[in-house]
Amino acid sequence: MRFVSRSVVTGFINALAILIFMAQLPELTNVSWHVYAMTAGGLAIIYLFPYITKTIPSPLVTIVVLTAITMILSLDIRTVGDMGKLPDTLPIFLWPDVPLNLATLWIILPYSLSLAVVGLLESLMTATIIDDLTDTVSDKNRECKGQGIANIGSGLMGGMAGCAMIGQSVINVKSGGRGRLSTLTAGIFLLLMVVFLGEWVAKIPMAALVAVMIMVSISTFSWESLRNLKQHPKSTSMVMIVTVVVVVATHNLAYGVFAGVLLAAVNFASKVARFKCVTSVINENGTMRTYHVVGQVFFASADKLIESFDFKEGIGKVVIDLTNAHFWDITSVGALDKVVLRFRREGVEVELAGLNEASATIVGRFAVHNKSSYVINKLMEH
Repeated sequence: MRFVSRSVVTGFINALAILIFMAQLPELTNVSWHVYAMTAGGLAIIYLFPYITKTIPSPLVTIVVLTAITMILSLDIRTVGDMGKLPDTLPIFLWPDVPLNLATLWIILPYSLSLAVVGLLESLMTATIIDDLTDTVSDKNRECKGQGIANIGSGLMGGMAGCAMIGQSVINVKSGGRGRLSTLTAGIFLLLMVVFLGEWVAKIPMAALVAVMIMVSISTFSWESLRNLKQHPKSTSMVMIVTVVVVVATHNLAYGVFAGVLLAAVNFASKVARFKCVTSVINENGTMRTYHVVGQVFFASADKLIESFDFKEGIGKVVIDLTNAHFWDITSVGALDKVVLRFRREGVEVELAGLNEASATIVGRFAVHNKSSYVINKLMEH
């Protein structure tokens, strides 16, 4: 997560909010006016009820009120029961009846890896968002371990793999739930409601849940990011936009985050690659010139390093001062070697100065593959 920029996280949040909203559209398409009225009424309760009291979460009040209205008026609208049969028993421990061999492993491996990547990404992103909302620091490694153990236990109970839920997490935090007890309570109550109160849960109108999820999408979306598009650097805004577009287009969070991280890395590399080479004549008769190389030199800036020198100047000696430069890879060291060789072809004496220890380590690795390098041989002499 240290390599995931804030722009990628913001893009992930916005894309997830858009996906949550888009998931509600089927429930608002080709339906009667009652559904629209119920959804609008639900949103009104969600946003207005907190002005009366914040003791009871407004989404819960919305579900109870709209369910009561649906039952009293006998409205012909879709309910939770219409979506499928609810379970009527508690989970049962069951070892999978499959052969325990490599063939079985290779069958499930591609799906398990995909689930693990997407699940961990969403969980870690959600943890980052919740950290911001609560101004706390969570243990991401502990979160990953707990999720892995929980998914193994869920599979042995006949359940599906899961991960952190951004929508429910936001609702939980904004409703006052800050500790682990809130999530445990939510899970226990959901289990009891589905198994023992399934008859009542089945009567909840989908319009009530749609209203809640629309509120979640609105709350999740970072509206501030739109206002900051003109203020933030274009490269940063582009990373956020690309992340959103890729996630919404593919409906795959992993693809969007990967695209965002990749673009952020390219932007960072291009910025770091901008270095300047300052030249100055040290002696009065102009027979020696000192080049001061400043900045980070690696594969993206190696060509600029070569272009910074004047090989046709016709002076007797050149000093290349590398005190304020850092060489990161063999490409940059190879570029420096080319500079020295070009000067030598012109009959110019070259002296290297100020190569730091970290850069010298890279040069040493370059020496293993190119023992004939002039730069290597000069450095080895010292």
